[in-house]
Amino acid sequence: MKHLVTFLIFVCSFSSLLNAQDFRGSDKSPMDVAYLPDNFAHDRKAGEEAIIKVYYSRPNKAERAVFGGIVPFGKVWRVGANEAVEFKAYKDLTIGDEKLTAGTYSLFAIPGETEWTIIINSDLDYWGAFKYDESKDVIRFTVESKSIPEVLEAFSIRFADLGNNTAIMRMGWDQTMVEIPISY
Repeated sequence: MKHLVTFLIFVCSFSSLLNAQDFRGSDKSPMDVAYLPDNFAHDRKAGEEAIIKVYYSRPNKAERAVFGGIVPFGKVWRVGANEAVEFKAYKDLTIGDEKLTAGTYSLFAIPGETEWTIIINSDLDYWGAFKYDESKDVIRFTVESKSIPEVLEAFSIRFADLGNNTAIMRMGWDQTMVEIPISY
């Protein structure tokens, strides 16, 4: 009987510990995934393979000045919010005019008023760009930034397949967009 009482006390104590565990609330910048082909996981056809998968967080403009404001010109930016973007190439690519070997990388940018420097880096799993290490850059190239007429409230990445093994990776937020050419 003594063992049963001891056992019941242990079980009750342990179960109260389980109930006391806290979970974090919802993130202000939810994570999203962009695929090439677009919406791959949802629309996947038999025999089709992913070319690229990008995990990123989607901060909101929230009435703030974005580029040149909360995202300064001329400084390395994590591209989105929270962790640096994870860019997975399932096969060898040409991105910008640079060759990229299949693998998993981080994606950063240095926004400017008229062009951005796009950075593919081998260092993974970092919060923001606070520990960005230029020595681990795999490739860098520049693309033109464009104004778009409508305000894009949440930072977004989307791929457009152009056919003939070519595509465009679009990144946009507020009234700014960049288009990155890709071939595979």
